[in-house]
Amino acid sequence: MKIEILVDAEAADADISISITCRQLTSDVEKILATLRMMNHQLTAWKDGEIHLLDLAQVIYIESVDRRCFIYTSGEVYESDFRLYELEQRLEEYGFLRVSKSVLIQLQKIRSLRADLNRRVRITMSNGEQIVASRQYAEDLKKRLGVK
Repeated sequence: MKIEILVDAEAADADISISITCRQLTSDVEKILATLRMMNHQLTAWKDGEIHLLDLAQVIYIESVDRRCFIYTSGEVYESDFRLYELEQRLEEYGFLRVSKSVLIQLQKIRSLRADLNRRVRITMSNGEQIVASRQYAEDLKKRLGVK
């Protein structure tokens, strides 16, 4: 992969242009595009063989199952090419938080919290789904929400 950066002092601040030249659209190119789109608050995800652009505001939670990441919105489930840790790193600044080894949630989509056994926390999301925050992550969840 060859990367070129052209600095033009005459370009306006808003005039950032990115050009990708490739022989074919590969999964590596798709990941690059997905990362660039995320900068505009979108995720690239797959459903029924099609690529969908999801606004981060639509995403309720993300779950990793059998080494595959699934993105849940209010009515649909999509699949991502990214690993959960990659999504965690990219989405943390947008209000996403890991609550177990396999789940990231969007904090704004929490409907309610309930104390569960062994210092775990049961989270009800805006779509009615219940997710359990493990002990390891429950304290961080409470801190981020300002709950004791």
